[in-house]
Amino acid sequence: MEKIILFAPLVGALIAGFGWRFITEKGAQVLTTALLFLSCALSWMVFLSFDGVTQHIHILDWVQSGSLDTSWSIRLDRLTSIMLIVVTTVSALVHLYSMGYMAHDDNWGHHENYKARFFAYLSFFTFAMLMLVTADNLVQMFFGWEGVGVASYLLIGFYYKKPSANAAAMKAFIVNRVGDFGFALGIFALFLLTDSIDMDAVFANVPHLAETNLHFLWRDWNAANLIGVLLFIGAMGKSAQLILHTWLPDAMEGPTPVSALIHAATMVTAGVFLVCRMSPLYEYAGDAKMFITFLGATTAFFAATVGLVQNDIKRVIAYSTCSQLGYMFVAAGVGVYSAAMFHLLTHAFFKAMLFLGAGSVIHAMHHEQDMRNYGNLRKKIPLTFWAMMIGTFAITGVGIPLTSIGFAGFLSKDAIIESAYAGTAGGYAFWMLVIAALFTSFYSWRLIFMTFYGKERGDHHAHEHAHESPLVMTLPLGVLALGAIFSGMLWYGSFFGDHHKVTEFFHMPAHEAQAAEGEHAAPAEGEHAAAGTEMSSGAIYMAASNTVMDDAHHAPAWVKVSPFIAMIIGFATAWLFYIKSPSLPGRLAAAQPALYQFLLNKWYFDELYDAIFVKPAKAIGRFLWKRGDEDTIDGAINGVALGVIPRLTRFAGRIQSGYLFHYAFAMVIGIVALMFWVVLTGGSN
Repeated sequence: MEKIILFAPLVGALIAGFGWRFITEKGAQVLTTALLFLSCALSWMVFLSFDGVTQHIHILDWVQSGSLDTSWSIRLDRLTSIMLIVVTTVSALVHLYSMGYMAHDDNWGHHENYKARFFAYLSFFTFAMLMLVTADNLVQMFFGWEGVGVASYLLIGFYYKKPSANAAAMKAFIVNRVGDFGFALGIFALFLLTDSIDMDAVFANVPHLAETNLHFLWRDWNAANLIGVLLFIGAMGKSAQLILHTWLPDAMEGPTPVSALIHAATMVTAGVFLVCRMSPLYEYAGDAKMFITFLGATTAFFAATVGLVQNDIKRVIAYSTCSQLGYMFVAAGVGVYSAAMFHLLTHAFFKAMLFLGAGSVIHAMHHEQDMRNYGNLRKKIPLTFWAMMIGTFAITGVGIPLTSIGFAGFLSKDAIIESAYAGTAGGYAFWMLVIAALFTSFYSWRLIFMTFYGKERGDHHAHEHAHESPLVMTLPLGVLALGAIFSGMLWYGSFFGDHHKVTEFFHMPAHEAQAAEGEHAAPAEGEHAAAGTEMSSGAIYMAASNTVMDDAHHAPAWVKVSPFIAMIIGFATAWLFYIKSPSLPGRLAAAQPALYQFLLNKWYFDELYDAIFVKPAKAIGRFLWKRGDEDTIDGAINGVALGVIPRLTRFAGRIQSGYLFHYAFAMVIGIVALMFWVVLTGGSN
């Protein structure tokens, strides 16, 4: 069953990509979609029937050299089963949605096999993501990691005749290579110190890493902290955290289904998955966890501020993705990995629905993406309107305070904010997340009000002919809406109930449960860390998180209701700005032009990187081209070609006179020179 889940998308990608002529483009779409739904159904069977016992399913042997063993195996544990349903559910629904969205794709025109190629890319992306989440060793994970990067490059740049799409694809690929280099260095360091890339062997050696120093660059570092930071740099690239985030909004150049697939539940969550998978290591890396917490909180705040003023409907949702990923990293940073995975699961449903809902709006408005040209669309596209409303209820956190009743995001986001309060003593991370929750509510309701309320703006013809999307596009919205409503309430106890329930759900063995209570726990830089040398990584590692989780459950009432209050304030402000007094945003932007431009230009990160990296690189390239290539290399070659070579050829031409006495004279001169050399050297070498 597990092998079918993994390889069904690959089979679909190969047949659709290379055999579409035999099965037709329509057949390629149907085949890839059917295989994804097969993988999805089997994934849910695995998730619901999983008994908590980690399985290692061998597929084939690969490189084996000394202690290096890169055998290909599927690692099936609770963490894998969660990721399987997330990846396959979203991907299957995106495949189905794409059949309607790409049917009348005006951006491409009538080009042979483009639909089959698009579905092949989607299926290949899913296979690479499944490779990543089922990896049993770090090399296999890196293979899936890079495969996802290649597939995202192909999908983002699918409209390859658009210069902006090509630039966005290259940007995503290059920025991710920066992060991937850190990930690779982390793998190298782990192999150097543990002599293995197998996860169980690495986890068993974690206590040794915490006591080891590793010399890197200019000084010695604690090995656990250094490796934790290097692995997180890889996560920063894939999950678009601050500094390596600039590729994410540009990736909106791809077709809208790609945005839902890459930016909702799959590629961007790979970094969160990596940190949770390597949680036994992070429990010994206190400094690395602090760094993760700080950067996650800062990213959540940064992306939320930028989302306040964006006008492209897809970019607003893209920045909300960046912000929500920051929430997940804060949860992982304070050690509550189950809360990070809980938000990853619920976020997959409501964010995929928001992206696909945005695609339905764009489809209805003839590919118009600027919200300033929308307005009053709720009666034109009612199903899309209600799907977007449900997604907005989920992401903003609509629910009943102090209960476990509410939309998915209400429960998972509140769990993270409470964990941040407990894990950082109510410090920086907690307040950044609460402020980000307020901003999230504002820009989410801003999107709803600008799109579906108010008066019509922009092209009257587009408004006049706006219509609801076909069933093949609205059906996935309905399925995702169920997840956005119920997933939080269904699995709140399993992910963030009392730690005994969470431990049972993730099936932590008894000796680890004892360590989680503080018994037999090894100290790691002043805090309780992971259990003894026997570690079962078949579960999310719960050791340090239990204390934080218990403290989170006993947080003051004002902490628990603060996200709800932030949501209400954000909603009220958006209503005031875009319903009650629509002229107010323009007046405020005119009154604060510097702040408005700062946010509109995304804190000028692109301009900063252009000044620091791009322009100097181009200047060096021009110098090497003009001075190195043209003046030095070409100049030297041309000098030889135009100066020395002609003279030598003319001299050689004169020697070849054709007269016999000239050749005889040359022979005599040669013999005299040879005899002279023998006399001087004695004939020795």
